[in-house]
Amino acid sequence: MKKFAVAGLAAMVVAAVGAPAQAVTYGTPTIGLSASYLSGAVGGVGDPVVNVTVGQSGADASALTVSASASSKASVAGTGDVTVTGAGAVRQLAVAARGRGYTNLTVKVTGLGGKTATKTLYYAASAAVQNPADARYLTGSSDASAAVDVGGGYAIVADDESNVLRLYDRSRSGAPVRTWDFSSQLGVTKEVDIEGATRIGDTIYWTGSLGNNKDGEYKAPRNTVFTTTVSGSGTGTQLAYERSYKKLRDDLVAWDTANGNRYGFAAGTAAGQVPKQIDGFNVEGLEFAPGSTTTAYLGFRAPLAPAVPGGKALIVPVTNFDQVLASGVEAVFGTGIELDLGGLSVRDIRKNAANQYLILAGSWAADDNSDPYALYQWDGVPGHAPVKRADLPTTDPGGWEAIVDVPDLTAAGARVQLVTDSGSADLYGDGVEAKDLTHPEWKKARTAWFTLG
Repeated sequence: MKKFAVAGLAAMVVAAVGAPAQAVTYGTPTIGLSASYLSGAVGGVGDPVVNVTVGQSGADASALTVSASASSKASVAGTGDVTVTGAGAVRQLAVAARGRGYTNLTVKVTGLGGKTATKTLYYAASAAVQNPADARYLTGSSDASAAVDVGGGYAIVADDESNVLRLYDRSRSGAPVRTWDFSSQLGVTKEVDIEGATRIGDTIYWTGSLGNNKDGEYKAPRNTVFTTTVSGSGTGTQLAYERSYKKLRDDLVAWDTANGNRYGFAAGTAAGQVPKQIDGFNVEGLEFAPGSTTTAYLGFRAPLAPAVPGGKALIVPVTNFDQVLASGVEAVFGTGIELDLGGLSVRDIRKNAANQYLILAGSWAADDNSDPYALYQWDGVPGHAPVKRADLPTTDPGGWEAIVDVPDLTAAGARVQLVTDSGSADLYGDGVEAKDLTHPEWKKARTAWFTLG
């Protein structure tokens, strides 16, 4: 009995003290990046960030450490230029560019038990721009060509190198939150070369350039205007395709020929004629006449009127534009409007609800990033002269191409948001045009706010 009592007592002691602790085995950490390619700008404000998702079996994600180090060109961005914030399974990684160019960053998660995992982030930085606090970058595309405000702080931006329409947050740098491509509905496989857009109610009108391509060849998709229906606003914005018309260029040539070839449309659209010449043919602006939902203004990048140096910018009214799109009737035109924009032509035209117009004026030339740009105010009335409100900087990469919307032009300190077409810009100093970059995340257009004088 005594022997069993001692054994029982020993068992009770072991039970009270507890069995020896088992060693915890941690798995290899996991790490994922929301994007492997990231673009920023020297001095950039609000550059895009990358989400870093981490985990480790047997460990709470909040116990893991995330860090980044330069693995190639620290003169572009080094270890000290990377900031990781947040806790838990998802962290945010931001990079403050030091110089223009490319670099690789090694992103590492250190887990419990000393185990680690890494991913490479491929980073590109563009040069500093004037007034960086007013600049944002729309990534995923570099050839922005037209923009339409859809409310809630968002805008739809078109691209003249594809038919993709992209929805962006107007206040932030980064990728589009939604995209649409209506190529199949339009019956095209090549770009429409979208250059102008405007909104009436829930309908957005879009126009191609209507001109030849850069080699002087006629491409049918460019002779396209079409409409989409917009619903919702902000991140909830939706687009639906409506109708198209593919003879507006033909109608314009016939009209000009019948009126003595004043603007040389037949010659400007002839085989071999490059569109971006002073006597070329290229539409870049679209807006409705004051108080009208039927008459639209087509703003021409080329030709000037008459087509000589120092000539005037040309706007042609289409008096039944709504019916052209609604039922496919032949376009009817009003008398051409010739405006003195200091030898510049129309790159975009936009009005507000009070029928106050802004004209974005630039060169008719193809390679014009260093040429002058200006903003002119106009009342939309033929015969009334526009007034210059601002000269725009030309030292930044890309040409000014689109007006997002028009503020109250009578208000002191009125500010307007513009977008660049940066497709031909060498963003990263390697001699590669932005449109030819391999990775969409490195392609970008710039948007900026300007105060009107």
